[in-house]
Amino acid sequence: MAADDTLRAQYEAYPYPVRDPADERDRLITGSPSHLDELNHYLFAGARNFAAPFRALIAGGGTGDGAVMLAQQLAQLGGPAELVYLDLSGAAMAVAEARAAARGLTNIAFHRASLLDVAELGLGRFDYIDCCGVLHHLADPAAGLAALASVLAADGGIGLMVYGALGRTGVYPAQAAIRALAGDAPDAERLAIARRLLDDLPRDNWLRKNPYIGDHTLGDDAALYDLLLHARDRAYTVSELAALVDDAGLAITGFIEPLRYDPLTYLDDAELRRAAAALPWLARCALAENLSGALKSHVCYVTRAARANVAPARADGPEVVPVLREQDPATLARALAKTGRLEVNLDGHRISRALPDGAPEIVGLCDGRLNLAEIQDRLGLDQASFRARCDALYAALNGVNLMLLRRPPDRRAGGD
Repeated sequence: MAADDTLRAQYEAYPYPVRDPADERDRLITGSPSHLDELNHYLFAGARNFAAPFRALIAGGGTGDGAVMLAQQLAQLGGPAELVYLDLSGAAMAVAEARAAARGLTNIAFHRASLLDVAELGLGRFDYIDCCGVLHHLADPAAGLAALASVLAADGGIGLMVYGALGRTGVYPAQAAIRALAGDAPDAERLAIARRLLDDLPRDNWLRKNPYIGDHTLGDDAALYDLLLHARDRAYTVSELAALVDDAGLAITGFIEPLRYDPLTYLDDAELRRAAAALPWLARCALAENLSGALKSHVCYVTRAARANVAPARADGPEVVPVLREQDPATLARALAKTGRLEVNLDGHRISRALPDGAPEIVGLCDGRLNLAEIQDRLGLDQASFRARCDALYAALNGVNLMLLRRPPDRRAGGD
């Protein structure tokens, strides 16, 4: 069986991740990439006008997490948005379609197809492309990214997720061991062998010692198959991912979450911190990956290389609106007021950062409508004092993906 046919057969038999459309009554699954505020921040300087036509491609949509999240968020805005979902697996697409139907979403067009064929499908160009957990399963990831770039609008962007090499330590030797033990046995037998091997791994085996890989403990066959029996996958370091993106004529505008990709997160020595801070941004990100060792995936946003320096939003004007990502301002303000610090656990690496004076009061006013000038006015602070506090607070909260930025869009067009 050809590799692509094997891949298709895997997701027909084991759609991943496992999702129940009935759960849509109770919750909207959100994540990264493709959260609307997040992609606006990292690709459109926070100024995308979603009242204008907006076209998004979900390339390798699986059971629908990214498609349903983005479609729901766009539907709530009421603009003329159109999403196109592509996937090889009819079984996965059926789950995604059922989830969209459960929410009454009518802004998604579903297509069973390979992203490699996207240019030949006649679907037009897209303002945004989601490609989450797909490129690392292709025989030629560069060809896949080039195919996506060929249908990307000139001022558009892409949200990517690929596996991280260091955080998946132990996965690939375990895959090889299972291939040796199971050979060409039927899937049910291979799954049983995989479970027996997991129970029997030596105590010092790298997979057993890896605390960042949790999929094999979830119990469902699809998760175990995806982790250890996959027909094809590879993982990337930051440097390898940056090279892949660069070869496609694109550039990375931001990683999620930024704090994980900052080497100062992991260094205390003053001289080492100075040396790390002097590195170019991508070199700092690569250093942070090597220092952490815990990054099992990389989520990033990319755009045309010529736009990369203007794409991310910046807190550099009174018209900028700070947005708390899925946080109630009053609730977060109360939590920050208890200690005056930001407490974060990054896969066992605990971070405790002091927040500026007045941080809870600023956060309490971040309702997604008030801009910086209006927040400053309500607090009665002078511009210099407010700016210093706001910059420090933004750096802390954006670092853990809690605060993003919007700008008033150009109402004449969709872009920035």
